Amino acid sequence: MNSTWLRHALLAASACLSLGAFAAPHETLKLDAPKPNLAPTPPMGWNSWNKFACNVSEQLIRQQADAMVASGMKAAGYAYIVIDDCWQKSRDADGNIQPDPDRFPSGMKALADYVHGKGLKFGLYSDAGALTCGGRPGSAGHEFQDARQYAKWGVDWLKYDWCYTGPRSPEAAYTIMAKALRESGRDIVLSICEWGSSQPGRWAHPIGHLWRTTGDIWDAWKGKKEWSHGLLDIIDMNAELWTDAAPNGWNDPDMLEVGNGGMTTTEYESHFSIWAMLAAPLIAGNDMAKMDADTRRILINADVIKVDQDPLGRQGRRIWRQGEQEVWVRTLAGGDRAAVLFNRGEAAADMKVTWEQLDLPARLKAEVQDLWSGRRTRGVAGEFGGRVRPHGVLMVRITPSP
Repeated sequence: MNSTWLRHALLAASACLSLGAFAAPHETLKLDAPKPNLAPTPPMGWNSWNKFACNVSEQLIRQQADAMVASGMKAAGYAYIVIDDCWQKSRDADGNIQPDPDRFPSGMKALADYVHGKGLKFGLYSDAGALTCGGRPGSAGHEFQDARQYAKWGVDWLKYDWCYTGPRSPEAAYTIMAKALRESGRDIVLSICEWGSSQPGRWAHPIGHLWRTTGDIWDAWKGKKEWSHGLLDIIDMNAELWTDAAPNGWNDPDMLEVGNGGMTTTEYESHFSIWAMLAAPLIAGNDMAKMDADTRRILINADVIKVDQDPLGRQGRRIWRQGEQEVWVRTLAGGDRAAVLFNRGEAAADMKVTWEQLDLPARLKAEVQDLWSGRRTRGVAGEFGGRVRPHGVLMVRITPSP
């Protein structure tokens, strides 16, 4: 435990004690306005945390907005530029949240205008506690004031974290901010970042547009690092949550690590494929200004994105697992199916998916498209498969023949 963390903890404890003065009347607020339909399909965008953590600035955000457009990410469907923790510095004499003047000298309104000028949307981060996870001012007790400020600046997305919250109820705390955003005069996506501890899929649908299902992702194939989890661990924690997702309310297994260097290209393809099957928000977390060819190829794969963005909004699920091999399926609008043959093992494996597993007649003929190679095979009946690389996937779209 370092001294900075201890200082933040002591400040938060003090703030949480004072929270009792206003927690009781506000925690019972009810939502009057319906949730705006801002996420009919899983949102797509970029967030600063995975690559840059607290090293955010006005210059960086402008650079990333430029890169989202120039790289083809915008054309592929990515729309939000979200600044995570550490943008805020203090509150003024009236209690209004203020950006760090050294890092954001032009202010948030000017930065939002720049992002909007690129045809993109602008997002910020806050926390339901007295402090953010990075020790900056949180929104507890300032929800309505902060929401009005965000609306004035032109914010389109709020990621709302769960550090230093003391005894608060997650459902009640997020309801307060949802109400504040809906009364702000601007449509703002609410991204609930409560880490899945209170099973938000059971209560968050009227409140937020997406909700984190786990602790933070770690840019590694598997394992745990402090409060963060490797890719396989995150996947396993999301495998049984498929009934919780629906249009305008999505399970969020956390942001993408594609391109950040902790995994191989094959593993990043698996990462992106499973996120698409999960109907997960596709929030890139890399440096878009310095993408290599493989990172760009993965992030803008139109066929995989099309699965993620399928308008039916039915999350895929794992329907078979044997050892290190598993099959994921997802029903798509119009009767198509998506399937992922996922090899978690250390050796290549021959794998297949059957029409029975896809809930299709065994004799039905279909066109099968490999979504990574682009190869199409027509007249397929009964089953489809192939050899799958270690840590890799075979991801296909199956379209019944007319």
